Amino acid sequence: MARIELSGLQTFLAIAEHGSLRSAARALGVNPPAVSLQLKAFEDRLGTALFTRSTRSVTMTDAGRTLFLSTRHLIGGIEEALDTAREVGKARSGQLRITLPYRAWQLIIAPRLTAFQAAYTDVVLDLSIDEGLVDIVSRGFHAGIRLGDYLQNDMIARRLTPPLDGAYVASPDYVKQHGNPIHPSDLLSHSCIRHRQVSSGRIAEWRFLMEGAEVSVEVAGRLVLNDLRTIVEAARQGLGIGWSLRAGVAEDLRRGDLVEVLPAYSALRPGFFLYFPKPLARLGLLRAFIDHFGTAGLVSEASSSLPGGLQSRNVQWGADDDA
Repeated sequence: MARIELSGLQTFLAIAEHGSLRSAARALGVNPPAVSLQLKAFEDRLGTALFTRSTRSVTMTDAGRTLFLSTRHLIGGIEEALDTAREVGKARSGQLRITLPYRAWQLIIAPRLTAFQAAYTDVVLDLSIDEGLVDIVSRGFHAGIRLGDYLQNDMIARRLTPPLDGAYVASPDYVKQHGNPIHPSDLLSHSCIRHRQVSSGRIAEWRFLMEGAEVSVEVAGRLVLNDLRTIVEAARQGLGIGWSLRAGVAEDLRRGDLVEVLPAYSALRPGFFLYFPKPLARLGLLRAFIDHFGTAGLVSEASSSLPGGLQSRNVQWGADDDA
C-alpha cells in the first residue's frame, strides 16, 4: 500500500469515527487544515468523494460508507502489529545468529558463555565459526565478529576486545634444530607454515613492525593451510614457524609447548569488533550480547578511524579473510 493511501485511510477513518474534521485533527494530533488537505489528497487519489461537507457537519457518501465498513478494523490491526513488532525488537529473547572466527570464540565467547546463558535464559545463540569473510545480510546473520581491519562496509561496529598482539611461534624442538631467527629477513631460510585465506584463496602476508612502520615479508615453506588452528597445531609438531594472535596461544607459550620468535617485531592487530546493520542497532538481542560481551568502547561506523590509527578496509567479499 502506498504511503499516501495508508495516511489518507487513517485520516478518513478518524473523520468517520469522530464526526468532524476538527475532532479528527485532535485525535490525530494535527491541525484541522492538515486533515482537510490529507482528505482531499486521498479522495483525489481514489477518484471519488468520501464525505459531503458543510460548515457544520460532514456526512459519508455511499463510497465513504462502503470504505468505512470494509476498513475500520484495519488501522487497529496495523497498530497492534506495530506494537508487537516494537516489543519483539526490544525483547531480550529469541535466536541471535552471529558469524565469527575461532579465535573470537576462544577469546571472547567461551570464557563468558556460561554466565551469559545464566543471565539470558530465553536467548538462543546460533554461532557459526568461519575464518572467511561473510556477507551477514545475505547469509541471514544478525551480526558478525571480525578483527577491526576486516569489517563489512556500512555497518555499526562495537569494540569487543582491545588491540591484540600477533605472535610468530614454533616448537622448542624446531628452534633447537633450526635456530632462532633474529630478524624478519632470517625467515627466508626457515620453514614457514603459511595461511591460505578462505575467501580469496590468497596466501596471507606476514606482517612485522620495523622502525615504527608495518611491513610485510614474503616467506616460503612447504606447508600451506587454510585454518589458523591447524597452523598452530603444525607448529606444535615442529613443522615450522606459524602465526597466531598471541592471546590465542598464551597457554601453549606458558606450558612451553610453543616459543615465540621475533617478539620485538610483532605487529599489533586492531582487536575484535561486533558489527551489524544499522537497522538492528536497537535490537534487544544485540543489546543483550553487547552488554555482556562488549567492552567500554566507542560505538562507531565501521568506516571511521580505529584505535592506533588503523583504518577499517573497504571489504570486497572474497578479497581478504579474517586473520
